[in-house]
Amino acid sequence: MMSRDAEGSGLRFGWTRVRVDAVVGSYRPVVFEHEPASRPAYVNVSDVMSGFQVLSMCPQPKDPGIALPPDHIGRPRAHVGGSGNVNHRTLGRTGIPVSPLTLGTLMFGAWGNTDHDECVRIVHAALDAGITTIDTADVYSFGESEEIVGRALKGRRDEVVLATKFGSPMDDSPHRRGNSRRWIVRAVEDSLRRLDTDYIDLYQVHRPDPDTDVDETLGALSDLVRQGKVRAVGTSNFPAEELVEAQWAAERRGRERFGSEQPSYSIMARHAEAAVLPVAERYDLGVMVWSPLNGGWLTGKYRRDAPPPADSRATRNAEHFDYRAEHVRATKFDLTEKLTALADEAGLPLMHLALGFVLSHRAVSSAVIGPRTLEQLAGHLGAERVRLTPDLLDAIDELVPPGTNVGGPAEIGHVPHVLTDAALRRR
Repeated sequence: MMSRDAEGSGLRFGWTRVRVDAVVGSYRPVVFEHEPASRPAYVNVSDVMSGFQVLSMCPQPKDPGIALPPDHIGRPRAHVGGSGNVNHRTLGRTGIPVSPLTLGTLMFGAWGNTDHDECVRIVHAALDAGITTIDTADVYSFGESEEIVGRALKGRRDEVVLATKFGSPMDDSPHRRGNSRRWIVRAVEDSLRRLDTDYIDLYQVHRPDPDTDVDETLGALSDLVRQGKVRAVGTSNFPAEELVEAQWAAERRGRERFGSEQPSYSIMARHAEAAVLPVAERYDLGVMVWSPLNGGWLTGKYRRDAPPPADSRATRNAEHFDYRAEHVRATKFDLTEKLTALADEAGLPLMHLALGFVLSHRAVSSAVIGPRTLEQLAGHLGAERVRLTPDLLDAIDELVPPGTNVGGPAEIGHVPHVLTDAALRRR
């Protein structure tokens, strides 16, 4: 809650002290004093006085005499009420607070770590470190990952925002995939059973399905929300135009709207900046980004003069992260060395530079990390407190221009069918 400090020159939100300067229109500039080199943010007076949540924040009003309309309000929103945990961000307009780092569980099970006990310890260590958001999918190790997460959350379910996904093929059957109502109503029951829970906080469409009308998908998901099986719905790997179409369909047909998107995003894969992230801001979608370390490239563990570790993603899934493509690999090695120099100069591990970069984007709510071991998890922790300076962000922009990708199309996460099926391009 809010209280004035002893001198009357500031406001206090939970554990966060902010300095309030002169009024600019209906906005007040504030400085979050616990953040180094923090620049003022302009906060709507009515939101400040509510003491619950900073709903309206922007870097600088364009006209000091005019309050900014919603389209100019910067996001993500800082959650400063309730529990008083200022490290949480609100996921779009869902009202759901998410931690800046989300524990991704792609590596739990046959696709990564087959030691279920260690995977459970990873979950518990993440929760103890303040990570309160967990992301999985039915297809991860074909259900095994969800089962491990369900086991790990016994007795701690209420501490967690639990997200999972559906839609990717579960086997060779055409009936166990896609975004149809027929599959959704079965897939959600399977996930609830494996996760050993009565509800899913965020149920996400893993990829677009060109064979299913988005209204069919939204209709089924809306029913799940009304039934209490799902709290909010979102997407993953959706291009900007399909995000817009889904918002239009939800409004026009009275469906539950998608409240979040999960694109790939990293220093080496910045495609989302061109359209997906601006669209997410326009429609107030929360954004949880996957592969912020670009499949391990931004950990610094790959060396030009040595083969990749035998258990690394570069070995197990070389095509996906461009390790096998010689010309791209050479470019990534060059870039990694330059980024490492920037990180060293800033006094940061390369991994924290990379995570700090994605978390610095105003549309991003949370970065999904995917540790396979406890040691890897430990390397991620603390990155949520990193604040990159404008000069450092500018230096990154010089190495990788905004909106561009260093690697191939696999880094986008979804290649439109019109590019993979020649019949869709020819008369």
